[in-house]
Amino acid sequence: MPLWFTLTLLSAFFLASSDALTKKAVHVHNEYLVTLARILPTLPLFLIPLPFLEIPHLTREFWLCILTGLPLEAVAIFLYTKALKLSPLSLTLPLLSLTPLLLLVVPFLLLGERISPAGSAGVLLIALGGYLLKARRGQDGVLAPLKALAKEKGALCMLGVATIYSFTSTLGKRAIDLSSPLVFAAIYLPLLALFITPFALYKGRGELREIVRNGTVRASLLPALFYALQALTHVFAINLTNVAYMIAVKRLSLLFGVIYGRYLFQEQGGILATLIMLAGVCLIVIGG
Repeated sequence: MPLWFTLTLLSAFFLASSDALTKKAVHVHNEYLVTLARILPTLPLFLIPLPFLEIPHLTREFWLCILTGLPLEAVAIFLYTKALKLSPLSLTLPLLSLTPLLLLVVPFLLLGERISPAGSAGVLLIALGGYLLKARRGQDGVLAPLKALAKEKGALCMLGVATIYSFTSTLGKRAIDLSSPLVFAAIYLPLLALFITPFALYKGRGELREIVRNGTVRASLLPALFYALQALTHVFAINLTNVAYMIAVKRLSLLFGVIYGRYLFQEQGGILATLIMLAGVCLIVIGG
């Protein structure tokens, strides 16, 4: 089993864990403060090793990737947390499956990355399975998440997240190629925290005095831990393979999300969708 695949599976598990715990937290706490508290505790993990890392010459292209990605990432983070709060998971998470589809095009345009026909088929199957996995059958059928775009703000937010992630993942991959996974993480995540802190504090200003007493910090600790672990495994995994493959496999976080949804939110998952996603994974690992 390729190392990138193992790291990506771990990243998917950590992401699903962080998302599930974040959704519980934002039900009763300010989503902007929860978002900030989810990221700030991760900084020591990446900053402490920085003095011991061999830092290569950081080119203008590296900083262009960083400075282009930062505002996009900040918007995506707030939209993501907002989507978790505003709408049911069954109407928001399926839309993340659009990211692998966009990654069939964006990395080729920006990086010149090419993927095999089998790999492309695998990405498509994972995207389809990921969509079906969380698209709950009801009055609108499996098209409910797409129809929700017209009336659910959370679904619209997640569509924006899916689109933005196709670009930030590609820019991050290029920045890692120009530096290293740990150097990239040690620069990018602290700058991201600095970028979002003023806005988060402003939007959550009504709860700042109560942030410790009302449990916001405590509720954000576990999501922060899992967020840090997913970021760490993410930067190493994406350095080892094509962006489209890595992000597609990372969407297996939806499978882990089914388990959390069953036990935390009493949601149900589909066996067929799971099998479709696993078939896509096999195509990527074997034929990609």
